[in-house]
Amino acid sequence: MNNPLIKTLVSLRGNPRACVYTEPLWGLSMNLCLPYASVYMLAVGLNDVEVGFIASVYMLSQVIFAFLSGAITDKLGRRKTTAIFDFLAWSVPCLIWIRAENFWFFLVAALFNGIMKVTTNSWDCLMVEDAEKSQITRIYSLVIVSAQLSALFAPISSILVSRFTLVPAIRILYANAFVVMTIKLIILFICSKETGTGMIRIRETRGKSIFSLLGGYGGVLRIMGKSKGTIFALIITALVGAVGMINITFWQVIVSKKLLVPDSLLPFFPMLRSIIALVFFFTVIPHLTKVSLRTPLLLGFASYMAGQTILINTPVEGSLKYGILCLSLVFDGFGAGILAMLAESLVALHVNVAERARVMAIQHMIIMFSTSPFGWIGGILSGISRNLPFILNIFLLLVGMITTLIYYRYKRSEKHEII
Repeated sequence: MNNPLIKTLVSLRGNPRACVYTEPLWGLSMNLCLPYASVYMLAVGLNDVEVGFIASVYMLSQVIFAFLSGAITDKLGRRKTTAIFDFLAWSVPCLIWIRAENFWFFLVAALFNGIMKVTTNSWDCLMVEDAEKSQITRIYSLVIVSAQLSALFAPISSILVSRFTLVPAIRILYANAFVVMTIKLIILFICSKETGTGMIRIRETRGKSIFSLLGGYGGVLRIMGKSKGTIFALIITALVGAVGMINITFWQVIVSKKLLVPDSLLPFFPMLRSIIALVFFFTVIPHLTKVSLRTPLLLGFASYMAGQTILINTPVEGSLKYGILCLSLVFDGFGAGILAMLAESLVALHVNVAERARVMAIQHMIIMFSTSPFGWIGGILSGISRNLPFILNIFLLLVGMITTLIYYRYKRSEKHEII
């Protein structure tokens, strides 16, 4: 009970508890599919450039819906928005992926999947608006831990692929994802309630159209522009998002197509990464994030860089490559885990409370717009060499380290800083 995360988990009440406790269902649905997502596209007939283009379309769709998300969330409320748009963003694409036969199926699914930016906003508001500010970083840690737990079920994917071959197995997993995601959104809707800020915003926006609410974004931009912390959070989150998108999209491609790892083994590597991340979240990370986030940010960037460097230098021949891949995942597990948590926390910590939905909408839109070209760029690079997307990642992570050092150099005079 001395562990800060366990103490936070026990103390959670209301919406934060409902959000954290239902998060494993997302993992039990989508995390079983993600290790095969890009390989599945290649198996259906897409090439590397088309896979990267789909990733960029997905990000551009997120840009559009991130822009709309603040107004929608204020108009409908956090709880109702999350229920409606979770179905559109996850359940509907799963139905399309089940029947996907060519590039156009994946394109349409990516457009629908981009709607998830609406629920990213509404779900974040639902989770943290009634929570204590001092708990926010740990709440996001628990969310990531909850999602990572699902990786323990990765052998299910491997068994299905071994028995039915790749394409039929992934169709079964997407069918499972449709059922589980739909159950998740129903449970969350039943177990949650509208936040205090959400009820105020519903009353304030009653009788106003979505488009009139969008007109208020000019003032929101001025609020954000005055905060150096907000600008720093945007840069870090955009960099982490770009690296994560490239890694998720092309990791299984390099492992399957360059290193020639059998498809049936692919899920075990994300499982290992998740187990490593869980160990770090319950041991090292809570102690690193007690005061300043400078040190954990720098460690996260450095660790992620080490993992990517080891990956591109993994030999193709011999069984030694499996050990080296596992070593790369040790660094990836720590780096990706802590950076994902810190990026979300930085955004939430610098939000104007009264305008949380619209500020986060603009933040997510800027982040997605900045990130969206990297899927297409990664696809072009992967078509030239499977290593190049990860060399790009190393460069982006280096930029993140430099940005962090510059920002905290100007924060050095402030003691007990929270970011």
